[in-house]
Amino acid sequence: MSFLSSCTSGGCGAKIGAGELAAMLSKLPVKQDPALLVGFGGRDDAAVYKLNEHTALVSTVDFFSPMVENPRLFGKIASANALSDIYAMGAKPIFALNLVCFPHKMDTGILGEILAGGAEKALEADTVIAGGHSIYDHEPKYGLAVNGILDPQKILRNDSCKEGDILILTKALGVGLIMCAGREGAVSPEIMKNATDSMERLNRYAAEKAAHYPVSACTDVTGFGLLVHASEMAGEDHTLVIESSALPVLDGAEQCAAAYTTSGGARNRAFMDGKIDLNGIQANLQEVMLDPQTSGGLLIAVPEQYAEALCREIQESDPAAAIIGLVRSRQKDPVILL
Repeated sequence: MSFLSSCTSGGCGAKIGAGELAAMLSKLPVKQDPALLVGFGGRDDAAVYKLNEHTALVSTVDFFSPMVENPRLFGKIASANALSDIYAMGAKPIFALNLVCFPHKMDTGILGEILAGGAEKALEADTVIAGGHSIYDHEPKYGLAVNGILDPQKILRNDSCKEGDILILTKALGVGLIMCAGREGAVSPEIMKNATDSMERLNRYAAEKAAHYPVSACTDVTGFGLLVHASEMAGEDHTLVIESSALPVLDGAEQCAAAYTTSGGARNRAFMDGKIDLNGIQANLQEVMLDPQTSGGLLIAVPEQYAEALCREIQESDPAAAIIGLVRSRQKDPVILL
């Protein structure tokens, strides 16, 4: 049994759509706890629970089925992706737990490689893998439950941007489309490697640079694609104006968009219907902006006077990082494309 072909979907493209998820969460009973500073009432990347005046626990969980054939590489990507939510909140990860689903008939050596890849990336993040849970399943799936800490006065929310802020995106877009085409053998090894290198790279380095600046808001761009995550950052009070020509895009992604579509991208398009005007934007670039990103970059809002310096620093570790737009007071739509 092929490791990749055993799966019907992979990466963050398998996420439940933003609209469907919000509808289900809105019906759940909620216990009020003043120590819970961030829960699922908003759309932030992780939960935050206040332990004392100086320390809060940040907790997140993320797992998915593979999008690459190499099991160790898959483990690295899944681990980097799960850790990303901690970085997006401005926190430092301290320990993680493995989450494993694995077919009974598949070679357990493959699972060993997945776990090794995840452990290697956790080690790079200076994070301890302290245990986990595993079950048999029809498809392999892997991820982490990650815990981190931060000062409760320094939480980075995803919707706390301010008018006049400048937007920085730290990684290039298009990994979902490239992985989709790659399953059909329709992309070159160089294009595939550029995409997997991006997915494997930790957001730790960009987050550490951002920690030295008065960042207003931050989120990581994952399964909901750039446009849905941007609409979440806009919240109720702001509009994000994005310069489409400034977007960093992986080589080959727009060509893949001409021949392939993803179900996750279609769900993101449906969610943005009525919330954005895509007229005038080339069709392939639309797909890139709606493309589900696995282990995507950080979308950072920072006051204008700091934006260029921060972007230059981030480019030292994430060379694709770019200034892509700005924050305005609320217009008709949460996101405007130029």
